[in-house]
Amino acid sequence: MHDTVWFEIQGTPAVSIASTEFADAADTQATALGMKDARCVFVAHPIQDATDDEMREKADAVIDKVIEALT
Repeated sequence: MHDTVWFEIQGTPAVSIASTEFADAADTQATALGMKDARCVFVAHPIQDATDDEMREKADAVIDKVIEALT
């Protein structure tokens, strides 16, 4: 979230990507950093033990949301 806020302050569109488990934490952090509406996209949790193919599926499932958040 820190990087997303930093890039946004610099005028570069940015979006944080995290697993759904961290949605509340991302919101809390964005608020604490003064950017309540920082853009975030969440992939299905868990990701730690996901195989490469599972990670590709997770990425495919959110790519349109990432593009939308950046444009």
